[in-house]
Formats: sequence, structure tokens, C-alpha cells
Amino acid sequence: MGDKKEEIAIAVENVCKVYKLYDKPSDRLKEALKLTRKKKYHEAHALSDVNFNVKQGECVGIIGTNGSGKSTILKIITGVLNPTSGNVTVNGRISALLELGAGFNMEYSGIENIYLNGTMNGFSEDEINARMQDILDFADIGDYVYQPVKTYSSGMFVRLAFRWRSTLIRRFS
Repeated sequence: MGDKKEEIAIAVENVCKVYKLYDKPSDRLKEALKLTRKKKYHEAHALSDVNFNVKQGECVGIIGTNGSGKSTILKIITGVLNPTSGNVTVNGRISALLELGAGFNMEYSGIENIYLNGTMNGFSEDEINARMQDILDFADIGDYVYQPVKTYSSGMFVRLAFRWRSTLIRRFS
């Protein structure tokens, strides 16, 4: 085999994603039940013929304007969505950081959320305690960590959630 850096980790080939948009919920139901032959939707093309490769060890950023398909392509790569057409090949394990705060209870403090999520993800209390200072140092939110996360600024919330998610990824890599 060649140099590990040259191996393809993610291959995206001719990926398209088309959504059917309906004017009324009843139109979706009529079509699903085949009660009409008339097309009751219009198509919205979120992605059209997207192609790229990511090599092992590469870091890649996806930037673009709102509605340009950034989240859509990431959801397709991670298997959250299926493409309308095209292929995605992932060689290795992949974890989504699309919804950083997923699983956080907004009424609980940052500390409580770390313990709750840690327990739900199979960490022992000792394992959580061993990672806690790293999480807190990265989040850099001081005593706010003892307040409900609903009171955090978006930056505070993202830093805490990101470090927690990256801790999970490192554990399962």
C-alpha cells in the first residue's frame, strides 16, 4: 500500500440532493397515497454534481453562503441523509459534529450535562473526571459552567459542546 497520507478517506462522486417542496401538507399525502397523477411539488436542488476527495490526514473546511449545501453534504457524508444520486465512500470511521449540543439538556448546568452525556455514552465517573479539566480549560467559561446552559452565549455553548464531542470522538477512534 502507498503512503497513508495519500489514501483516500472520503470520496464524493457526482452527488446530487433534490428536495420535493409541497405547497400544502395535503399535497404530500395525496402523492404518497397515489391519489393524484399530477405533480404536486417543485424541486429544490440543494447539491448538484458535487465531487471531491479527502485524503487520510487532511483537514478540510467547507465554506459558503447560507443555503449553499454545506450542512447537506456533511449530512450525506456522515450517513444522516442519502443523496438523490451519486456516491459517497468513507474509508474508516466518521463522526458528525453537525449538532454539537445534541443531547444537552438546556435546563442543566454545563457540569451536569457533561456527566449526563458521559454516562449515556458509557463513560465511568472516573473517566469523566479524568477528562473534565481538559473540557473546562478548552471551554474557558469560568463559573458559568455551574449555570444552566440555556444562559450561555452561543460561543460558550459551542466551546463546551465541541470539546465534549471531540472527547467522545477520541474515545471511539
